[in-house]
Amino acid sequence: MSWDIVLFNSKETIKSIEELDVDKLEPINFTGVLESSFTEIVKEENHRQIKGKDFSIDFFTDDEPVSNKMLSLYGENGLFELIELAKQQGWQIFDTGLGSMIDLENPENNGYENHKNYVEQIMKK
Repeated sequence: MSWDIVLFNSKETIKSIEELDVDKLEPINFTGVLESSFTEIVKEENHRQIKGKDFSIDFFTDDEPVSNKMLSLYGENGLFELIELAKQQGWQIFDTGLGSMIDLENPENNGYENHKNYVEQIMKK
């Protein structure tokens, strides 16, 4: 099961999606940055799959700059790779499963372990 996250490029810190100020979002070329930041990328039309050590990241390309980008992660290492890239690029990460922003300095507060617990709860239902 994938872990869906959203990358945001914003001029201000996003504390919650409910308080998101869309006027502070800045469109950029997420696809270009992602493609230049990883070495192994499978390209099929507008779909991309980044492959790394014990992880993969899926996303679709955009025809123009956008202010946010949905990604599907498979494997914990993918999150750590994206956190480092987000810090370099000034991005912020929203966890769709937990409904909250990921603390880039302390991802264990709401990161992969919480996602695993969430998935386990869903699978038990």
